Amino acid sequence: MAVNLDDVKEALRKVEDPIFEKPLGALGTLLGVELEEGRVRAKIRISSPSEDVRKTIQNRVEAALQPLGVDFVELDVEVSVPTREATSEDPLPDVRNVILVMSGKGGVGKSTVATNLALALRRLGTRVGLLDADIYGPSLPTMLGIEGHPTSKDGKRIQPLQRFGIKLMSIGFLLEDPKQAIVWRGPMLHGALQQFVTDVDWGGLDYLIIDSPPGTGDVALTLAQKLRLTGAIIVTTPQEVALQDVYKSVSMCQKLNVPILGVVENMSHFIDSAGVKHELFGSGGGAKIAEFAGAPLFGQVPIATEVREWGDQGTPVVQAAPASAAGVAFASIADTLAEQVAKIHFERTGGEEAPEGEGPKRLRILR
Repeated sequence: MAVNLDDVKEALRKVEDPIFEKPLGALGTLLGVELEEGRVRAKIRISSPSEDVRKTIQNRVEAALQPLGVDFVELDVEVSVPTREATSEDPLPDVRNVILVMSGKGGVGKSTVATNLALALRRLGTRVGLLDADIYGPSLPTMLGIEGHPTSKDGKRIQPLQRFGIKLMSIGFLLEDPKQAIVWRGPMLHGALQQFVTDVDWGGLDYLIIDSPPGTGDVALTLAQKLRLTGAIIVTTPQEVALQDVYKSVSMCQKLNVPILGVVENMSHFIDSAGVKHELFGSGGGAKIAEFAGAPLFGQVPIATEVREWGDQGTPVVQAAPASAAGVAFASIADTLAEQVAKIHFERTGGEEAPEGEGPKRLRILR
């Protein structure tokens, strides 16, 4: 029996979006369907660059068309990253999402998490910027192996440096001596942050990741006041001594009305050469923070020597060893983050139609 175009369209309208779990027809994300000689070409919009989301939508399309006898499908997946609700006075009108990586505790690996998440999002094809907001202890130049000073084309806007396709800015790029101490009072720190936000030519970005310093002081407060943040990622390690400070960062986000997107438990465990798992810092810390914050636990990153080694060499593990346990963990967290951002925008807009935006496109052939 010949395949009917109307039947194909109806079957695809009923396919559920893997993020919002609503039919494509109701969401308005089935953008086009063509049928030629029994072959189907469909165009679908999704709101996250997540690999899992793309694979799931492909599998669901195949399953929906199989009863109709369709054995060849060309699927054009358009990834449309939704945008935050910025005001007319927002200094970053072309940045779709601003995400703060923070923790009330020092030494939990915020910079490692921020850098690897930025790289993982970039590897998904999105436009990414990374701002090192730790004025007193900038680590981005070392972790990304980049030197040099920013320039300006017009004498007004600063051009960020770039590495691995990510736009970068750090106070470390402005220092003549990387070992030089920055001895500033609060107003100078506030001024530097404001310049990094307003005077840097970030251009169009899908995600701007901000690596914040420890504590709950001026930096988070300044950023929350100057920008409409998409939300924050809270980083912790499992042990109780870390949790007591991390709880405070959660409380600060709640007071500033900054949505908590999720929690990352860094240095979660160590797996030895025999494959035995050792929880050196205890267990359950990330889950406790997630429960306190009312947010999902995005993932647990293991302790691994390659994270330190590659970070010291200026090529973070996601870029240098993506198939390693830590690389896979960061990639999974980036997928979950992108999905969570889409869900938050979906809820903000009423939970009816999928949010529109701009982003990378993918073409997939299903057989």
